[in-house]
Amino acid sequence: MSLSLHTERLTLRPLRPADAPVLAAYRNDLAVALYQGWKLPYTVQDAGGLIAEMAGRIPGDPCWVQIGLELKETGALIGDVALCTEVQQAKIGVTLSAAAQGQGYAHEALRALLAHAFGTLSLEQVCAEIDPRNAAVTRLLLALGFRHTETQIGVYQNRGERTDNAVYMLVREETLT
Repeated sequence: MSLSLHTERLTLRPLRPADAPVLAAYRNDLAVALYQGWKLPYTVQDAGGLIAEMAGRIPGDPCWVQIGLELKETGALIGDVALCTEVQQAKIGVTLSAAAQGQGYAHEALRALLAHAFGTLSLEQVCAEIDPRNAAVTRLLLALGFRHTETQIGVYQNRGERTDNAVYMLVREETLT
């Protein structure tokens, strides 16, 4: 069984082997990768390996699940969201190609993923951990109703740089879903 969620403009669906070149291209973009933890360069082989690893996983599995974001209008892959489910809680992540940023797609995709997490999966809370310098994602999380709960100083190692980790939390009772 695989997940397929639909929003006004997007289909959230499993990543496919044919997505590997596009996934590699946006993950290799330095502007997209700036606050992300994957290694660079991010090759088509890396993307293919991730896609193969995700095969058969569905949100609710007790592991990270990457989900492709496809534009309904064109069928183009524009990014991905991720969900890692643990007992009654989950972590989320989002990545959009540079061309797709600033158009509300991340908000739309995460609202659908959160509705699934709190509704279908009956989770109690969802958190996101980000580099606090990532102002765009900070605004996104706050717009979705997340609360900043803590900043861990110097705990994250990313490409040779020690950075902070800001934690945001959303509790089911506080959602609009």
